[in-house]
Amino acid sequence: MNKFLVSFVLFAILFVSCSEEKKKINETVVEMGEVSPNGLDALPKVTFYQYEDSSSYPDAILELYTPLGNQIFKPGKVPFEFNIKNYEFEKAGDQSFKLFNILNGGDPVGFYSPIFQRELSEGSYRVVAYLVDDEGLALKNFGNYVDRDFQVGESRPFPYSAEPYLALNYPRNDQVYTNGEDVIIDFLVLGGDMELDGLKVQVSINDYMYEIEEMHPIRVANLPKGTYQVQVNLLRSDGKELEGPFSSVSKTVIVR
Repeated sequence: MNKFLVSFVLFAILFVSCSEEKKKINETVVEMGEVSPNGLDALPKVTFYQYEDSSSYPDAILELYTPLGNQIFKPGKVPFEFNIKNYEFEKAGDQSFKLFNILNGGDPVGFYSPIFQRELSEGSYRVVAYLVDDEGLALKNFGNYVDRDFQVGESRPFPYSAEPYLALNYPRNDQVYTNGEDVIIDFLVLGGDMELDGLKVQVSINDYMYEIEEMHPIRVANLPKGTYQVQVNLLRSDGKELEGPFSSVSKTVIVR
């Protein structure tokens, strides 16, 4: 009897914790006004939503030793060296990437080691590096990510700008989703604080639009089959556009 009661209590606690683990917030339904091909049933509404913040590894620290700020390298193999604290970077049997780099607003590239080289041609570069959780979503607490400008060859530094900017973890360009799968828009805001600096993020997927003022991943449900242009813009709260080169990111996604 005691064993039964203990098991029941543990099950109840687990059930409650699981049901409360992911609570939808900021849910917005987009009216489509379409019907299914047979003309009888309405298609599901496209819905934007987020989950309540359940940040993993809040104390994780990512430090960038190389490159230094505006360091100049010869074209070819450019070294990168990171130091990672308070984070399980290498798990036995885990083959997923934990450290990602974005160069000049491009798609993220994952690495298994905190020390590596990248083949780079002449130009000015901004690297954004970040750690991810078990779902592959970017960690968003202070210290979980780092950015740095550097040059390769005879290139000039980026013009100084104190304006915040974006780095987009998901989606990746030409990413394919199956019909019924949520499209995830996962981003970082660097060089500023969304609340303190009065910022918001505007997302448009073709004609669908959504705005938020928190740095939580956005999930988009029920997108019909097709090809979509995902545009993510960092704006002032009054809608004014920022002037920096990385305040806007665009990716193509496909729903099959």
